[in-house]
Amino acid sequence: MNSEFKGKTALITGASRGIGGATAIALARSGVSRVVLHYNSYEEGAKQTAGAVGALGAEVRSFQADLASAEGIRKLSEAIRAEQPGIDILINNAGSLVKRASLAEFTPELFDTVMNLNVKSAYFAAQAAAPYMISKGAGVIVNLSSIAARHGGGPGATIYSAAKAAVSTITKGMAKELAPAGIRVNAVSPGTVDNYFHEQFSTRPMLEAMAAATPAARLGTNEEVADVIVFLCSHASRYMYGQTIEVNGGMYMV
Repeated sequence: MNSEFKGKTALITGASRGIGGATAIALARSGVSRVVLHYNSYEEGAKQTAGAVGALGAEVRSFQADLASAEGIRKLSEAIRAEQPGIDILINNAGSLVKRASLAEFTPELFDTVMNLNVKSAYFAAQAAAPYMISKGAGVIVNLSSIAARHGGGPGATIYSAAKAAVSTITKGMAKELAPAGIRVNAVSPGTVDNYFHEQFSTRPMLEAMAAATPAARLGTNEEVADVIVFLCSHASRYMYGQTIEVNGGMYMV
């Protein structure tokens, strides 16, 4: 257990499963004292994550909000501002492709849903968390981008890819703005992770082909991405600002 996290409060969005759930557990294992879990529709998963976090000795609470909507983003911001004494570590993990759709099929409503969930929620969560961090002169924000931001994504994922590219760019701008206040902002960019996201949006043959094309010869795991996020929250990364760390088994080299 890392004592540097003792007394800290971490909030993770999209923490009912996948990378978010693994990150909540990894932070609790590293010694974070309080963990706040956001979820949308998978309440049972949020309960499971909360149970695992609590078993590691951290205080834990959960709340629901649909971050694809303006009302859900407002609810998230209010929950962050209401947290006392405040959020020391913010992990903007919530995000989704939502639906694969071609240029001809894409609707304005779907466009807004993808951007709200992946970009707008992260920006305004940071806005809500920053005042407390500034008052302390310390804080960490980690955003979740994607390898899709680098290459435009697979079929029907253009706007998701654009959203994740926006996350990487916002990470840099936010890091420049908040660094003088002692706040570090970075991002993690996963490659293909064998998790619920790809159960929804990829077929098993697609994933097998991706694994075969990856230099590491396998897909990533939630825990491998979570470990990098914990590193970015730690003193070991104390001179890192505005970076997007690729975690993809070497796939970005291909």
